[in-house]
Order: sequence, then structure tokens, then C-alpha cells
Amino acid sequence: MRAIILAAGRGLRMRQPEDQQLPKCLLRFDGSSLLERHLYALRASGVHEVVLALGFRHELVEAELDRLNWQPRPKIVLNPRFDLGSVLTVHTVAEALQAGGEVLLMDADVLYHEHILRALISGRAPANRLLIDCDFEAGDEPVKLCLRAGVPIELRKQLAADLHYDTIGESVGFFRFEEGTARRLVQIVSDYATGARAHMPHEEAVRDLLLERGREFEVADITGWPWIEIDFTEDVERAQTEVLPLLAGAGDPAALTR
Repeated sequence: MRAIILAAGRGLRMRQPEDQQLPKCLLRFDGSSLLERHLYALRASGVHEVVLALGFRHELVEAELDRLNWQPRPKIVLNPRFDLGSVLTVHTVAEALQAGGEVLLMDADVLYHEHILRALISGRAPANRLLIDCDFEAGDEPVKLCLRAGVPIELRKQLAADLHYDTIGESVGFFRFEEGTARRLVQIVSDYATGARAHMPHEEAVRDLLLERGREFEVADITGWPWIEIDFTEDVERAQTEVLPLLAGAGDPAALTR
């Protein structure tokens, strides 16, 4: 199993002065960067092959890898158009997506309990799997995952008024794809990148996979387990005060090396 971590964006919604902007994967909580936490959690789950999709100030992320002396060193793929949609970042890692075997596609800007990663990778293999948190704050920002009889039927921030579903929750920014599905995602993303939709978020391409209905997607419910995606400055405070205390060693690099 291979993990691809998307960490190319500028994080403009953090509203920081330009000279203070950092890749969000370098945000530190209890002394450890989000990147460090990702790497330790993946290692603890048996995932050792990691690809980092970088762009904005990528040299700072590479310096963090040097500091960690992480081995095996993640492969780095650069997206020179990181200021556009994240679908272009996925397009840059097409080779890693279709290199064979199962693939995890993960946002870098998430602080989470290690149980959430286990829920993604446990169970039968190979598998396509999404994560849902049914205890979420409604609004325009969360990417909603809608199910009907356990089958995912929509993945979007804005939902059609006439959409019929029996379960709704927030999609965690982590996906698991079996080999054939990952290859199909590469094709969809290529159409986005070479057409008029290069500015779109990569979730739109994943949505297309769901709507094709040609593949089975499992959904793991992680409701109740702590996590937060960090998009805004206030999310950093929430991560620090609300999420981090609930981890209690879980996902803590110090704990995972014991």
C-alpha cells in the first residue's frame, strides 16, 4: 500500500502575511508538525511507501524531512501550478497513482486520531473506501458525503435540493483506492487538467468515480473520533484546544515510536 499526501497549496484562507505563509503540513502541535504526525501514523499502520505532492515553499517541507532524517525518504513530486486547483496536484502524482497496488490519497492539513487511519486501511483488501463523520457542522465549507442504503451517491460541498439520501456526513479528506480505481482516477483527473476544469478541487474527480457506479465503495464511519481539517486561522486554535487533548498520545510521534 502506498500513501500520497497532498501538500502543495498555499493555504490562502489562513489569512497570514505573505512573508509568514508556510505549507500547512508544517503547522506544529505539541512540538510535532502535521507532516511528522502523518509519517509516524502511516508507519505504525504498516505503510512505508510515501509520496509527497508539494508546491508552495516546497524547500521548507524538504528541510523538515531532513530534520526528521526520515527513512525511507518519501518521494517528492512538485506541482508548479500549485496556485490553481488541487486536481492539478493529483495530476502531478499520476505515476504514483497508477504504479500498482492500493493507494491512499490524503490531505496533509488534517490533525487526527490514529483510529481514523486504521479505519481507512483495515478490513478486506483490495478495497475502495471513504470515511464519513456524521457529527459535523452544517454549512458551505464541509465536503458532504451522502449515502443511500449504505452506497455513496454524492460528494460535494453544495448539494442539489432534490437529492434523496438517508445518511449525510462530512467526508474526511482521506481516500483508499484499489489499483483499477486509482488508474481510472488518473484518467478523470487528466481530463480535468487538460480541459476547463483545472482549477477544481480533486474531490470533484473522486465524485465522478462515485457517480460512474462501476465500482464498489465502502464507507467507514468514524463519527466520534477526533479530527480537524485546518483551513482557517481559527481552525488552528480549535485543533490546539479541542482536538489535540483528545488524542492523548494517539498519533503522537513520541508514542508511536515506543
